[in-house]
Amino acid sequence: MPTLTAGPPDNINRLSSAVSIDRSSGSAVAVGPAAAFARAQATRTRWWVEALVILWLCWVYDAITNFAPLRLHAALSHGEGLLAAERWLGIDPELSLDRWLAGHHTLGLVVSDYYDNAHFVVTLGLLGWLWVRRADLYRPLRNSLVLMNVIGFASFWLYPVAPPRMLRADGFSDIAALTHAFGSWHTGALASAANQLAAMPSLHMAWAAWCTVVLWRLSTRAWVRGVALLYPCMTAFAVLATGNHYVLDVLAGLATLAIALLIEATILRKIRPRRVAHVTNLLRSLIPGRLNSSSQAVHER
Repeated sequence: MPTLTAGPPDNINRLSSAVSIDRSSGSAVAVGPAAAFARAQATRTRWWVEALVILWLCWVYDAITNFAPLRLHAALSHGEGLLAAERWLGIDPELSLDRWLAGHHTLGLVVSDYYDNAHFVVTLGLLGWLWVRRADLYRPLRNSLVLMNVIGFASFWLYPVAPPRMLRADGFSDIAALTHAFGSWHTGALASAANQLAAMPSLHMAWAAWCTVVLWRLSTRAWVRGVALLYPCMTAFAVLATGNHYVLDVLAGLATLAIALLIEATILRKIRPRRVAHVTNLLRSLIPGRLNSSSQAVHER
């Protein structure tokens, strides 16, 4: 007499805690144990591919930087235009913050060091962590970071903007230069390697907000998410008070992140295999044999 083996039904029951249905899209989404399964199945991208992407971005940035001196007049004009627009809108705290910070040398040094170094250390640190520990999240977040930079570079080329610190006639000071901040891109050998006319959008702000998204995806702990929200707020203060960006630059940086995430979610994600493939792999791992015939679960005594 035919009987059902105990293995497959037991494995089927395990799916109740492994798969749920996304009612908005009708697709199956892995949760709980299945999330760990999906992470285990994700593979890291090749390190040399990531290195090539970074080298390409550096090459594009350097190419734009080489033309910056030829566009100084236009950049200064654009900077004055942004400042005038902010004054008309009543959102121009840059000069007040810059003058206040200039009167506090030690604090100015700390904020300038933060501005010059946290931008790279935090962003690249989180990117490396994702590559090593969370390959399942790495690709979409890496793609959005690359897109942000591409959008930013295009803006630097099409609409160069001098930062407030270069508008000396308006009373601004270069806080990083005055305090001799560590790793400053405004003076010394590093100054020639940086695009001084790249205020719009603020990639400092875009990268900081990207870090918030990453931490939000990595952890549900309240203190981690609190730090994630505090970080871009600190960055916004730093870029404004040191005379490196306008309020409109900060808002444009956030818009750049939003556009990059939207492109990644609506276009790039469609290029990758649908999530149903992950669920199929999950089912195959939980249930011996193939699913196309129930006869495989039936044995004759």
